[in-house]
Amino acid sequence: MDDLPALLDEARARLDGVPRVRLGLGREARRLARVFGGRPVVEPVASAWHLGVLLVGDEKLWATGDIVRAAEEVRRGYTAESQRVRASIRAMAFRGGFAEGEVCHIDWRELDVAAIARGGSADPLSWDAGRLLVAWSPAGFRTPLAAYLDERIRLAGGS
Repeated sequence: MDDLPALLDEARARLDGVPRVRLGLGREARRLARVFGGRPVVEPVASAWHLGVLLVGDEKLWATGDIVRAAEEVRRGYTAESQRVRASIRAMAFRGGFAEGEVCHIDWRELDVAAIARGGSADPLSWDAGRLLVAWSPAGFRTPLAAYLDERIRLAGGS
């Protein structure tokens, strides 16, 4: 049976020195700022190594969500509402402390490592015959987590 905490500890050791990305969380404008026209922001709350569908932190594990690049707000005419929404989120990340062009992970989900290690599952991780598998695509293609982490770590520049 795979040992999830051991796999994550090994991954962290191999990723030492590899740059991380930051995870953002939306926050409402502070009360005083609202009085003076403050707007919501996406603030950095954690950092992690981005390994495909997983974000590996120092002590936590997350499933990836959406990814944007922070950008200063500019007026543009968008034909699609989805473009307006993404531009708004990019500007919120910039106002929240992400640098221009910096990758910002949003809509991520924290995974309960202890529960998964005890045999539970949480998308994208699941068990099959004592092997921990990761669903690496929306179509549900699953591969052993150990091999997936090995490949992703090498792609990220880890040892």
